[in-house]
Amino acid sequence: MDDIFVGQLMTTTLHTASPDTLVEEAAREMIESGIGSVIVTDDENHLQGILTTTDFVRIVAERQPKDETPVSEYMSTDVMTATAQDSIRDVSDRMITHGIHHMPVVDETEGVIGMISTTDLTAYLSRVQTPSPS
Repeated sequence: MDDIFVGQLMTTTLHTASPDTLVEEAAREMIESGIGSVIVTDDENHLQGILTTTDFVRIVAERQPKDETPVSEYMSTDVMTATAQDSIRDVSDRMITHGIHHMPVVDETEGVIGMISTTDLTAYLSRVQTPSPS
């Protein structure tokens, strides 16, 4: 696993929102696309935050969102990121240590270029790992 890099497993079809996107719109995108997060970017595609299904639990617990609730009010801004050259072992360790399931993949010049998730890592392992005997 040391020679497998994030760039080989990351999802490059990104679902993004701006900080002023309404949470209702972000939720609709997540449901329609069957995804667990949207990446929040500025006009130059630079990472501003991430809004995940876990954030929606907080939204519901705190209050009934109004039609005018922007994503920026609930997105996480202290976002851990990876680069396409990071090893999946290192990224997996960071995800487990910090209890996260989605990690945006960034490039210094291009901004956000992908997303690596626990689903991507699990799918990879299920293809390469021989199941242990029962």
